[in-house]
Amino acid sequence: MDAAFTAEQDEIRRTLREILGKRCGPDEVKAAVRTAAGHDRELWQQLARQLGLPGIAIAEEYGGVGCAPADLALACEETGRALLPSPLLATAALCVPLITALGTEAQRSALLPPLATGGLTAALAVSGPALATALALTGEDTSGQWSGGGRAGGVQARAVTADGTGSGSGGGWRLYGEAVQVLDGHSAGLLLVAAHTGGFARSRTLLFLVREDAPGLVRSRQAVLDETRPQARIELRNVTAELLGDEGADVLGALAATGRTAAAVLAAEAVGAAGQALARTVEYVRGREQFGRAIGSFQAVKHRLADLYVQVQAARSAAYYAAWDPDQGGLALAQALEALRVTAGEAIQLHGGIGFTWEHDAHLYFKRAAADELLFGPVHRLRAHAADRAGLFADPADPADPAGRSDPAGRSDPEAAPAPAPPQSSPDPASPPTSPPTPEKVAV
Repeated sequence: MDAAFTAEQDEIRRTLREILGKRCGPDEVKAAVRTAAGHDRELWQQLARQLGLPGIAIAEEYGGVGCAPADLALACEETGRALLPSPLLATAALCVPLITALGTEAQRSALLPPLATGGLTAALAVSGPALATALALTGEDTSGQWSGGGRAGGVQARAVTADGTGSGSGGGWRLYGEAVQVLDGHSAGLLLVAAHTGGFARSRTLLFLVREDAPGLVRSRQAVLDETRPQARIELRNVTAELLGDEGADVLGALAATGRTAAAVLAAEAVGAAGQALARTVEYVRGREQFGRAIGSFQAVKHRLADLYVQVQAARSAAYYAAWDPDQGGLALAQALEALRVTAGEAIQLHGGIGFTWEHDAHLYFKRAAADELLFGPVHRLRAHAADRAGLFADPADPADPAGRSDPAGRSDPEAAPAPAPPQSSPDPASPPTSPPTPEKVAV
């Protein structure tokens, strides 16, 4: 394969880096996250007009740029460098693929054009802290129990008649329940709500469209660790909703496919943040002097920075490969999140006493690393799930063992008893005893 970037991709990255360098410094980021929307609306519209960033992965027939998800990942590497607070992840990486995969032609024609121009933003709402589970990043839940499973809690959907009474078809759907940790849910004009329906008899998970002005919808912004990723609590009190697609749609499969693409995008974003945190740290140690010389000239500091550089570059390679092959997104995301966490922690350490102050810019990267791992990880679960999907622990001799738990001793059946040792023949008393071999003399 040709891993080199095209001229168009290089131009997108250069233009995006230039715009963000002027409009998205640390002070601008801190000011933007404290607005009601949680991001700079003017900058969001500028990115939509000049680069078509919200619609970069939307087909041209719906008003998008028509690029591949890999281009979105490369763009998100630049937004990660600046820690850009924007609805790009929630809209372009989570909701757009679901609408494209599950929506009817009428729904795609009505929703994708305003999403591509940035005039409409969207957010994915799942019940409880189950975003990583719903996207199949940390495990497969083929029954969709994370959406409620017919029990109390979560979000429940009920079909109503045309007159709004009783249950049946022809009158739409009503949603009741709540969802937390909804990325950009407080400001999104459209919500994609995952809800359980059918009770125990026909238990299934469906996706519904809810407008921001729907009666009975209550949204409140939550206090979070990383303010650059604003989250909301969504309460649905008998809210009228529109079914996305039809009742027979493979919602769980679409969510898993979206999760693989989103993992590649998140990995690129984390690599961009880790690279910028490392660059800022290198710049600081070059100028900070101690004992009459720059602290960056000390061997111990050089070794720590060299280790960080290797880890960031390895994560960048994994992220680029995942952008080409989204099936590797889980592993790439695990490596990128780990690189970001380690790099941000070392950045605080190498900045010394000033780095430990909460107001220092290094803490923006540290909080992004911690918050992303809480939302989409943790790292060890991402790697464990990737290993299970790859069948690393599967037993090829036992086709009835799809989970793939092989015996540590190498037997095909872990519960089988070890084979008995072959019987040893007794020595013949008439035969002379065998003398031990004469040791060989070796000259020293």
